[in-house]
Amino acid sequence: MASLIGFPEVVNEKAARTVAAGVVVLTALVLALAGLLGTGWLWASALLAVGFALRVAAGPRIDPLGRLAAHVVAPRLGLPRFAAGAPKRFAQGIGLAVTGGATVAVALGAPAVAVGLLAVLLIFASLEAGLGFCAGCWMYGRLIALGVLPEDACADCADISRRTRVTA
Repeated sequence: MASLIGFPEVVNEKAARTVAAGVVVLTALVLALAGLLGTGWLWASALLAVGFALRVAAGPRIDPLGRLAAHVVAPRLGLPRFAAGAPKRFAQGIGLAVTGGATVAVALGAPAVAVGLLAVLLIFASLEAGLGFCAGCWMYGRLIALGVLPEDACADCADISRRTRVTA
């Protein structure tokens, strides 16, 4: 069981972007159902939160979306492109906070807050899926630059020249 818990130190950027694309699809589906069928469908934000919680705890190991991305889709996209795991875990934690906040907002009867939070998630997941810009990773790097996190929290984040790349 211990091998199932813990985020990987290095992740495949292609798998991370595939997960982000899955989050875009699922979040858009939740928002569309809420718009078409009523805000009662916003409860599905809890399912998004569970996915983020699983990815924070163990990366793609126990999350169905993460497994699909890492083991089925990403290998078909060519050679992996490696990135540091710590910033990706931080980004997944932000996703957990946003979807958890949306779920709490639904439970407290504030559907507009839930929709707003999910819209923000949709925007940032779209940026990663489509453009490869991970806002959580960017923020992680800024926290290191500001001294909030120690430089050794992520050597790749502190010095971009140290990033590992696979060449064809």
